[in-house]
Amino acid sequence: MALLISLETATQMCSVALAKDGEVLAVKESSEDKSHSSQITVFIEEVLAKAGAAMKDVEGVAVSEGPGSYTGLRIGVSTAKGLCYGLDIPLIAVNTLQTMALGASIERASGDNTLYCPLIDARRMEVYYALYNGDNEMAGEVRAEIVDESFLQRQFKDNKIVFFGDAVEKCQKVLGQNPNAVFLQNHLPTASNMAILAEKKYGSNQFEDVAYFEPFYLKDFVAVKSKKFQLP
Repeated sequence: MALLISLETATQMCSVALAKDGEVLAVKESSEDKSHSSQITVFIEEVLAKAGAAMKDVEGVAVSEGPGSYTGLRIGVSTAKGLCYGLDIPLIAVNTLQTMALGASIERASGDNTLYCPLIDARRMEVYYALYNGDNEMAGEVRAEIVDESFLQRQFKDNKIVFFGDAVEKCQKVLGQNPNAVFLQNHLPTASNMAILAEKKYGSNQFEDVAYFEPFYLKDFVAVKSKKFQLP
């Protein structure tokens, strides 16, 4: 139905994908820290060139809406808005955690009693997360919580839970002995997993207001003063 660019910048990963009718044609990504602003436009040009497409051919832009890094989300959304304004095409917002869960469920299909728990690092032992079933339907609201021994204990009683994301290691340290916990390594947010959800939203005209759309931060941004160069 459409040629769509997808932008994923909610975490340390900067990822750009070009998809046609929900099928990924090209993807470019890097996990180099704090490089989103310098890489994202270059990656857009590279995926278009790889697929033999031009910017004028793009029919919509999908952006990962969060939760995640305040700075990363701002860069992704600002870039997406600029493309939509310049090309006069629609803006599509895709929940970061839902996209991650879809990718994990495709990679590791399991039974009806399996829940997928994408994790995004929120500093220290806190994570952003949500639970999804095998049909990519939400089984609980998006939350920010501390990972400790009580984390998701009620859900563990009846389900196996698959954990993945950039906070999976801190979760595994706490819950690694739980027989119903499964941990997927190296499963990070990627624009390539946005294609199916973005195409579905495009087909049903689920577009955002380019002027007023804001990322889903979940928590307020708190600026921390640098300790560098401070006088004793």
